[in-house]
Amino acid sequence: MKKITPQFIVEFIATNNIPFIPTQSRLSIPIISRMCSKMEHHVKFGEIKICGKLIIDGHHRYLSSLIMNFELGQVATNLTSATKETPWNQIEFDENDWDSAVGIEHLNRLDAEYNKLELEFLRRITSNDE
Repeated sequence: MKKITPQFIVEFIATNNIPFIPTQSRLSIPIISRMCSKMEHHVKFGEIKICGKLIIDGHHRYLSSLIMNFELGQVATNLTSATKETPWNQIEFDENDWDSAVGIEHLNRLDAEYNKLELEFLRRITSNDE
């Protein structure tokens, strides 16, 4: 899998038509990278939440699915008063990991159960060593 970097993502956004509009102004590169790795290994994810063309929940999943050409479901939801559009070219891509080691382990456990996979497999594909 190609290394997910801010430059790669900025170039991807600039050269691809992205139908849904973000409502989150920052995304974490390490989270996107882990999701891309899971998608590369056919790990299933829950749907993203959208309202019209706006992403309400699932920004990291959505962008990862586009990068990996991975089919991801969508479910309609409502806007809140705090919902604000942010163009893709204005998103800040943070190289810091927003998930703790405990959080990553928790997500891997949930994904292992949801996908009926061995937890060790998910640990291996989401480790920083890959």
